[in-house]
Amino acid sequence: MDEILFRRATRADLPAIVRLLADDALGAGREDAGEPTNRAYVAAFEAMDRDPNQFLLVADAQGTVAGCMQITYIPGLSRKGMWRGQIESVRVARERRGDGLGRRMFEFAIAECRRRGCGLVQLTTDAARKDAQGFYDALGFRPSHVGMKLAL
Repeated sequence: MDEILFRRATRADLPAIVRLLADDALGAGREDAGEPTNRAYVAAFEAMDRDPNQFLLVADAQGTVAGCMQITYIPGLSRKGMWRGQIESVRVARERRGDGLGRRMFEFAIAECRRRGCGLVQLTTDAARKDAQGFYDALGFRPSHVGMKLAL
């Protein structure tokens, strides 16, 4: 596998990240990968970039964004004040799927969560993403809770 650099995303990475988010059956219907980059993505990126508890990670393959994920560090009172790492918006470029990049991204993210003092890493995945559920299971994640959302 080629050299991959895991790093914090920059504003210049945003169009590539949005294209990754839009490049699947679910994302195609809810994302806007048009140019110029939708201002809502820019505003969200700027808010995340200012927040020390947000880490928008990119997998950089020789200058190309090959994957991305958002890690949010969440303080909590339960479990004796334990911090959690929440992983969201995981995407791997279509041509890189199945080559181990996703596993490497998660190994990096879990190590970052440990480094930040998290006692738990959690994620949600759409119920329709059966392949993703199998992937997360293989990484050791367990469906221990029932997730619920309310669209506003």
